Amino acid sequence: MTVTGVRTWPNVAEWTGRIYSEGWRTAEGGILRVIEPATGEPLAEVGAAAPADVERAGARAARAASGWAATTTSERVDVLTRAARALREHSGAVREWIVRESGGVPAKGDYEIAAGLGQLQHAVGLASQPLGEVLTPQVPGGTSLAWRVPLGVVGVITPWNAPLLFAMRALAPALGLGNAALLKPDPLTPVSGGVLVAQLFREAGLPEGVLHVLPGDVETGRAVAADRHVTMVSFTGSTEAGREVARVAGEGLKRVSLELGGKNSIVVLEDADVEAAAAAGAISSFGYQGQACVAAGRHVVHADVVEAYTEALIRQAKALRIGDPRDDGVVIGPVISERQAARIERIVDESVAAGARLLAGGTRAGLFYPPTVLDRVDRTMPAFTEEIFGPVAPVIPFRTVDQAVEVANDTAYGLTAAVHSRSVPRATAVAQRLRTGMIHINDVSAKDAANAPFGGMGVSGNASRIGGTASLEQFTQWRWMTAPGPL
Repeated sequence: MTVTGVRTWPNVAEWTGRIYSEGWRTAEGGILRVIEPATGEPLAEVGAAAPADVERAGARAARAASGWAATTTSERVDVLTRAARALREHSGAVREWIVRESGGVPAKGDYEIAAGLGQLQHAVGLASQPLGEVLTPQVPGGTSLAWRVPLGVVGVITPWNAPLLFAMRALAPALGLGNAALLKPDPLTPVSGGVLVAQLFREAGLPEGVLHVLPGDVETGRAVAADRHVTMVSFTGSTEAGREVARVAGEGLKRVSLELGGKNSIVVLEDADVEAAAAAGAISSFGYQGQACVAAGRHVVHADVVEAYTEALIRQAKALRIGDPRDDGVVIGPVISERQAARIERIVDESVAAGARLLAGGTRAGLFYPPTVLDRVDRTMPAFTEEIFGPVAPVIPFRTVDQAVEVANDTAYGLTAAVHSRSVPRATAVAQRLRTGMIHINDVSAKDAANAPFGGMGVSGNASRIGGTASLEQFTQWRWMTAPGPL
């Protein structure tokens, strides 16, 4: 297949129809065809990894893991540094692939590149952290030491909405701490979430066998989670899929890190800067078409300012240009698939039929779903109860802080939230009452940082975190050693 209109990096002829497992090789699962959401045209073909491919890759990764773990910290740091350099050098091509494959605008591509670089840079520092401690010996004159060692082979299963970032968020610390990895990118974004990642680490000089990239469907992911050589699984995706990954990995008593869905609230108190809050709300609900676990799915606004806030939100929604993300001025591109578009449409239509009022948007054209604002949303409606994963902003008024907290916490999810008030101490007091793993004051709900422990409560995860020093805990395990005398 000839890929048209996309930059020539990486060499299309080398990877088309193949998986990356000790070089580019033919997959037993056949071919996975990638469609460009904005045009509906074929964009690329990659290899589809079958369970047999996963089994072979797991065995090879296990053999390579011991040698990689035995390298010095400086050698691993050099690889991460060169990978970051390669990402900078190829940023134009990487951006174009993200735009074409995921339907995000160029600014979304730039964000993923910058965040991916941040993950690589933070992993450099993480690899140099102290890995152990000297313990008080039980025998006088003896030695007692404890230190962290790599897990071995880490399985990384990533979603389509931020494919490069989510791959780097797990791979950078996992590789930097001495693990090998099997990466299973989503079948909707196997190039920007897999092929590009393989090529970046290949150019960085990562030894063959340490990283395997295995695009595929649910069966491929299940094979990664179940593989006997995989000792830990890092999964980002829906709560439903996360439960299945946990079940499969649990059979092998593997460590599992789950970063799952969210039904996140922006709480706007009566003393908030309404225009600033509405701008943050618009970014949180409409950015990348709302296709983020950290998107705002509820706008919980004090009754005294709800009319002004809603009017400002409607203005924001109507001002956003929709279209092919490659066109100048476009802010809202297509959603990722027909399945996703139909889901958004169902949630909005059922909520309106149940009594919600449609104030902006609400009518799609193919995969293009406009920024949508709803009010008169009650707790029985799908717009309130379900994670929408689309550019929809349900507005719910409240009278007392207790009511606001109750509405925001009325969900099994607990990922992130934001609180807006001109009084930071007051906003902080409300934030402390919200059952979320992350909380932001006078800001968007959708934030990420390489040095922060990212993750949620409830069904938004399994209490695991990735980022900052939490990655040290995720991707290593303790070893204790004693001796009757000094070493």
